[in-house]
Amino acid sequence: MKIGFFEMEQWEQDYVKQQLPGVELVFSDQKLNKDNLEIFRSAQNDNADVISVFVGSKIDADVLAALPNLKLLTTRSTGFDHIDFEPLKQKNIKTGYVPGYGDNTVAEFAFGLLLNLSRKMYQAIDRIKETENFNYEGLRGFDLKGKTIGIVGTGRIGQYAIKIAKGFGMNVIAFDAFPNEKLAQDLDFKYFSFDDLLAQADVIDFHVPYIAPSAGSGQASTHHMINMDNIGKIKKGAILINTARGAIVETDALVKALKDGILGGAGLDVLEEEGIIQDESAFLLYGHPEEHNLKAALEDHILMKMDNVLITPHTAFNTVEAIQRILDTDIENIKEFIQNGNTKFSIPGK
Repeated sequence: MKIGFFEMEQWEQDYVKQQLPGVELVFSDQKLNKDNLEIFRSAQNDNADVISVFVGSKIDADVLAALPNLKLLTTRSTGFDHIDFEPLKQKNIKTGYVPGYGDNTVAEFAFGLLLNLSRKMYQAIDRIKETENFNYEGLRGFDLKGKTIGIVGTGRIGQYAIKIAKGFGMNVIAFDAFPNEKLAQDLDFKYFSFDDLLAQADVIDFHVPYIAPSAGSGQASTHHMINMDNIGKIKKGAILINTARGAIVETDALVKALKDGILGGAGLDVLEEEGIIQDESAFLLYGHPEEHNLKAALEDHILMKMDNVLITPHTAFNTVEAIQRILDTDIENIKEFIQNGNTKFSIPGK
């Protein structure tokens, strides 16, 4: 059996080799997508039985067509919007994912963004580094204690965010497509409609998966939950935190809400077109994206320049402990497949 791992650092490769002895392993630090297939083929890796990828890879029909022996695709992530499932179904390729690895990790990072915004830490640190000026004019922030935080999504990460918010003495309200009243009682918070949450929350904190409008999963879409139609419902001056997926928030609406003072600030670990932003050379190599995507990418640059916006490079998951949990779960999925032909954690509904 041949297994290919993509987007892997050297220490991860060494760890996998220890955990999967006696198996032919192929490693790459590159993403897997239709644009690098020739490199993949030239290394004679197109006969892999199992492929493990991360969120930077894009698995579609072109990639799968180049992998005629593929029997299992695993992703070392909780999200799976980088995978096209229709060709997987057609080829009867099994899937595996990581249902939870950074519950506390991502929630902690979300509050890191919030604390930076509420106390203007980034501006304060930058002022010292750039000018050695210890004047605190313009750096007055606000307390989290007593403020109302609206947690959007009360799954594993959302629950940790609620616990952290309680530690700061915040009032917690929440929205979830599937409210868990026992959880609300145990953690002492209340569920609200999404519109009511927007109207009351001083902080809006997203912890939902991205579900496209045509996902066909039976779940309500989370595409553009914040949009032009509802930004006027947001409590004036609220802070928006998004460590989930970029397309949950419409970029047009976000820019307008910030410029018009509807939002007082935003902490974003994800952007709607972050792939384009990360590699602008793709414009030259592979052509321009669709017009609406290009517009969102340009607006992302506007967001980067705003004083009340903090943007980080999709790194909320990125701790030593979380990466270790990701690897362990991925290896567990692969071992289960080798032994029994199934995975312990198959992607739900796929």
